Amino acid sequence: MYGFPLSIYFLSGWLTEKYPGVDFLSHENGHLWHTLLGFEGNAHWDPLHIASNLIIVLGFFMLASAWAVLHKAQQGRSLAATGWYARCRHPQYLAFIMIMFGFLLQWPTIPTLVMFPILVVVYVRLAKREEQMALAEFGDEYRTYMHNTPAWIPTIKTLQPGASRT
Repeated sequence: MYGFPLSIYFLSGWLTEKYPGVDFLSHENGHLWHTLLGFEGNAHWDPLHIASNLIIVLGFFMLASAWAVLHKAQQGRSLAATGWYARCRHPQYLAFIMIMFGFLLQWPTIPTLVMFPILVVVYVRLAKREEQMALAEFGDEYRTYMHNTPAWIPTIKTLQPGASRT
């Protein structure tokens, strides 16, 4: 929301020319995608807003459940490989990206449009660095985990322990 006045300021010339008579300072017109895509009615019930809410909720659910698994593994100094970690290697960062993307759908601003790809790159680089640390700590166990578990796109069904993905 904080980048909204800045975005409206920078885009005000184009917006008032393209959409004459629209008050972009009103709450309803502040949902830029809703206005720019020509949706009618309550902005909170357009398809993008509903999709963004679902993405945000799923992201927070994934984040909370992944952190519980990671915390337990760190306490036992073991590899986190259950729950979301059985489906992809970086569910916590995937969850952050989903949450950011969901909010970007609801409130696109110039700062969030600029920062989103930068933060995605930061999370990908951080994940790679953490994988190197995990390889150093867990060795072959982590190599097997890497071979059997995709990095970013979660699998729907999990493998049985000891099974190999072909």
